[in-house]
Amino acid sequence: MTYHGVMTATPNRYLKAARVARLLSQDDLARRINASKRQVQRWESGQSIPSPAAARALEMILGQPFESLGFGPTPESPDTPIPSWVPAPAPRPGPRGFLTGIWLSRYEYYSSGRDQRLTGLHYVVLLQHDSQITVSSLPGASLNPDSPLTMDLTVDGNVVTGTWREQTAVDGYYRGAVYHGTIQMIVDPTRRRMTGKWLGFGAEGEINDGPWELIFQDASTSKATMSAYSRPPEI
Repeated sequence: MTYHGVMTATPNRYLKAARVARLLSQDDLARRINASKRQVQRWESGQSIPSPAAARALEMILGQPFESLGFGPTPESPDTPIPSWVPAPAPRPGPRGFLTGIWLSRYEYYSSGRDQRLTGLHYVVLLQHDSQITVSSLPGASLNPDSPLTMDLTVDGNVVTGTWREQTAVDGYYRGAVYHGTIQMIVDPTRRRMTGKWLGFGAEGEINDGPWELIFQDASTSKATMSAYSRPPEI
């Protein structure tokens, strides 16, 4: 955009949305990738782009491909030394075997306040880095708006184990409460479905559990594909 002959930057709303979805402040993200808060501010304001090393770190920490964070393809620079704190590059999705892609997350829980069993649905982007998996819900892709969901998982053979975290909508029934817990699932032989159970604490400190499954939707994690799934799932 040009204003009186001066080129102005376009804010990167995709990067900001991914950071907020994982409940990170600009300071938090800067510390996690060994950068300054000013660098994060410049990326979110569209004034600069991350280096190849920072791009890989952003992918790992935010759980989304670099392209979907409002930038172009992951920058390649073989002459740039990669510090030891930067995770290894994510494996590219192949015709079989890799779990990276768009999935439908579906879990069930009992609401004591409403005395009924309910279902939570999100479209999520899943990134697999060797045995590590990060999961983040897409913007606007849940039954309850503004209810971001994240998972940090580890896969060992066909067993997936890890943690989950969801912040409920501020104007919803649970008034912005944050819930978190553990999860374990089994990957079926087709690698198109994971089924298991979650465990977590309720509002009054009780331990709750219920079924949880992830259902494969699309192997692409391009910006266009993620945009197509940034909508509430159908029940």
